[in-house]
Amino acid sequence: MSSQSLCDRSGSVDSPVSPAWLPLEAPRWVAYLAAAAIAVAAWAAYGNSFLGPFLADDLGAIVDNPTLRHLSSALSPPRTGTPVEGRPLLNLSLAVNYAIGGTRVGSYHMANLLIHVLAGITLFGIVRRTLAQTMSRRRSGQGALGQGAQKQGGVGQEALQEDWRPAAAIAFAAALLWTVHPLQTEAVTYLSQRAESLMGLLYLVTLYAFIRSVEGGPAAKAWAFVSMACCYLGMASKEVMVTAPLMVLLYDRTFVAGSFRESWRCRRGFLLVLGGSWLLLGVLMQSSASRAGTMGFGTAVPWWAYALTQFRAVAHYLRLSLWPSPLVADYGRALGGPPFEVAWDALLVGLLVAASIILLARRSPWGFLGAWFFLILAPTSSVIPVATEIIAERRAYLSSAAVCVAGVLAIMTVSGWRVRRAGGGGGVPSGFLSSGLAPGLGLCVVLACGLGVLTARRNAVYRTAMTFWTDVALKVPNHAGAQNNLGNLLLEQGRLGEAEDHYRQALRWVPSYADAHANLGNLLLKQGRLEDAIAQYEAALPYRPNDPKIRQPLGTACYRLGNSFADSGRLAPAAEAYGTAVRMLPNLADAHVDYGIVLARLGRVPQAMQELQTALKLDPAAADVHNNLGSLLARSGQFPEAKAQFEEAIRLRPDYEEARDNLRRVNLMDRTEARP
Repeated sequence: MSSQSLCDRSGSVDSPVSPAWLPLEAPRWVAYLAAAAIAVAAWAAYGNSFLGPFLADDLGAIVDNPTLRHLSSALSPPRTGTPVEGRPLLNLSLAVNYAIGGTRVGSYHMANLLIHVLAGITLFGIVRRTLAQTMSRRRSGQGALGQGAQKQGGVGQEALQEDWRPAAAIAFAAALLWTVHPLQTEAVTYLSQRAESLMGLLYLVTLYAFIRSVEGGPAAKAWAFVSMACCYLGMASKEVMVTAPLMVLLYDRTFVAGSFRESWRCRRGFLLVLGGSWLLLGVLMQSSASRAGTMGFGTAVPWWAYALTQFRAVAHYLRLSLWPSPLVADYGRALGGPPFEVAWDALLVGLLVAASIILLARRSPWGFLGAWFFLILAPTSSVIPVATEIIAERRAYLSSAAVCVAGVLAIMTVSGWRVRRAGGGGGVPSGFLSSGLAPGLGLCVVLACGLGVLTARRNAVYRTAMTFWTDVALKVPNHAGAQNNLGNLLLEQGRLGEAEDHYRQALRWVPSYADAHANLGNLLLKQGRLEDAIAQYEAALPYRPNDPKIRQPLGTACYRLGNSFADSGRLAPAAEAYGTAVRMLPNLADAHVDYGIVLARLGRVPQAMQELQTALKLDPAAADVHNNLGSLLARSGQFPEAKAQFEEAIRLRPDYEEARDNLRRVNLMDRTEARP
């Protein structure tokens, strides 16, 4: 195809293309019917998810997110390390839900499902138009759906070129399977993981609108604008959108322009605008300060260890796309694995990547599918560590679309070949049945029904926090975080013995787990086991020395323990406990007072006076403290200062007889000492 047939001026996105490239148009009712079927299937699979509560990350991203309270603040998400940080469009979408129903979960689930349904419908449009374009070009001898398609029969033969039905059938089957696939549940049912599905929708619309723009027509410029706008919006949803401009370029080169040079010549301006979205992403990532220590080469996770683990992760995502079991919502932070398994997965991934590169170099659509799978996973599943989550199934949300499309193409090809070999389809006027697509489509619908049932069953895991974390604990036995969270849930229910078992199990696997130490300390404090509680808090403190959730209960426990020692006359341990209490809770006036009294009884008067003076700075109206400080000053011979303290105590409490007696005594002592 000549370059003039592809574009008439440099940088134009709506330049005329060869008539042979234009897709075979289907009646509008086909698209409407496919969209309705996808929506109904999605509702059937996810209808039981609407009662699921806020879980884990949902609390910080939604329940405790003050920027959702007003739409005016929604574009400035909090910098607290939650899933909304640096993702203003995600935060805005959650703010709209909050405006509709506050923290009632129904509207959040409805929005998540709607986003997912729209993504499935958009995928249908992309696949249908791409197949129709490819068939149209093959009919004119300008391309092929794989170099050997015409030789192999089935989907690649002339029967597919008879009308629009084959492309529509294959696209519908692929989109249906992807929409109801259980692997998508984390991105749809887990509310704060809307980041993945929202980004996925915008990613797909970016590509779909580009396809519509290069088809030409009066709306071409409008479609180009939609593509560019969605690319920028996607960058404000999740960082994985960084690959979208590259995928558009690869699509153009594979299916439209024929080469990178021709793509650049025809659509330079459009591609530059798409690339400009990286600047927006850079600004948003720069604003995500609190996540800087959890992602990138500066984390505690070595890049090479993360990369080795990602061979296993990518292979695992591929396996789950083909056989979605077992599904796990949280894999923990374990790195590596058995060397043999890592080596096998590395070999598998390496061969698939190499095959994708070779096929892509030959402009094969199969190479594009491989690039789609691996390139979208690259930001999170390569050498750039994400320390908080080594493996996460939601990362395969968009990548799995390539597996679904490839699987449907394989099913349709095999079914078409078998029908032709058996001589089926003869005398049927429609190209649909004679091409052998009907058996393949039927099989895909059956598979979709099975996947939908599995998705509904998977949604039941998200019904409560207890079922959620119990499922994780069963599937990842050494997951310390799951054990800790189960302990928290049991503690809330008053099941203290079971909670303690889970906390101690978490600490057996991760002795440095600060949260588990602190939570166990809270439980022990609740039981009155003060010394055991303090030991747990002190074990957590080195890992989080400035965390108020550790310092405050540690200070409280030490203060209570100090009181217990003081009441039993054990002054030395009481002083030690009080000392820790005032270090952890420097603004607790009572702790300074009691510490001062014990120090005075131990004869450490100067230090005792310092503690009482600190207490008075925190609470100047404490008459008792003025009286006690006056007594210590009198013992030290500082009579004028002692009188001032007694007088202040009497001023604050006129009926304070003890202070009056002390004032009379100090006046007498002062006069006696003043005599020659």
